[in-house]
Amino acid sequence: MMNRKKAKLLLQNGRCFEGYSFGYDGATSGEIVFSTAMVGYPESLTDPSYSGQILCVTYPLVGNYGVPQEEWDSFGIRTTFESDRIQARGLIISDYSETYSHYDARTSLEEWLKEEKVPGICGVDTRALTRIIRDSGAMLGKIVPEGAEEPQWYNPDNENQVALASCSEPRVYGEGEKTVVLVDCGVKHRILHCLASRGVKVVQVPWDYDFNSLEWDGLMISNGPGNPSLCTKTVENIRKAYNGDKPIFGICMGNQLMSLAAGASTYKLKYGHRGHNQPVRLCGSNHCYITSQNHGFAVDTQTLDKEWEPHFINLNDGTNEGIRHRSKPFFSVQFHPEASSGPLDTEFLFDKFIELL
Repeated sequence: MMNRKKAKLLLQNGRCFEGYSFGYDGATSGEIVFSTAMVGYPESLTDPSYSGQILCVTYPLVGNYGVPQEEWDSFGIRTTFESDRIQARGLIISDYSETYSHYDARTSLEEWLKEEKVPGICGVDTRALTRIIRDSGAMLGKIVPEGAEEPQWYNPDNENQVALASCSEPRVYGEGEKTVVLVDCGVKHRILHCLASRGVKVVQVPWDYDFNSLEWDGLMISNGPGNPSLCTKTVENIRKAYNGDKPIFGICMGNQLMSLAAGASTYKLKYGHRGHNQPVRLCGSNHCYITSQNHGFAVDTQTLDKEWEPHFINLNDGTNEGIRHRSKPFFSVQFHPEASSGPLDTEFLFDKFIELL
């Protein structure tokens, strides 16, 4: 660290952590969140659900396996990253591995951050930072390298992050007799792959697209970042789709938007659920699954219409992990059944959705 420029991590509550700048030499601001995942920093950094946020990785050593080559599957979907760029506004780690080693690595984590112009800070006690967030709740923060101008506080909840992360025009992936319209609220590429690889035609549309004007056999509402209450156009379109009886499947942000369309309300979690080890229980059973999650808002199931019921529940804190309609083929999950990287306990939900078509 002796040759690195010093940097500061400033918290909204007045706390300051000193460390060293790595990656892009610039300042940044956003909401600080932590992830408990031990691997998967290329996937996490490119996950659109981190839009507007500064990611703190709690695993001590980061960067040891570098950054992989960019690859695509037969459908033209990226397989090594979850989007076409780094979505997080900054990265906080404890120890940066100066040397990386992996057969598929093309570059180091630091060089990648420089390419994408994303600042990072290392040498920070990330476990102490995590305890502060757990006690006080998620808060705004700034990474300021020595000599850089301090930026203004940036609160991602005040801006429609879904609109920033969504595609700008429709795209088509795969072929099949059945057509699934996927509403892109900041979709992870692994979700696209999980659909297209099951033999259906996937039509990806922007977050505010009126998909009710299209012909489709099933509808999926994707994951995405930020405050769900700002996506009023998507909620209105989902509410119209509820008048029919074609299958609808929501993931993460999709769960929150389907719940809002069903008349429920959402609220901000203290510090969110982000990591690869969240246990959930299927309601009406004792069956538990280990899931990957990344969200800062939750659904208040007490406000659900009587036609709906909870689908899964989080066994750590009892929060909602999905809803389902009592008579129609509409269901959602708050976690990530595609889980790249992460556990694949619940990937069968894609099979369930395809069977319903």
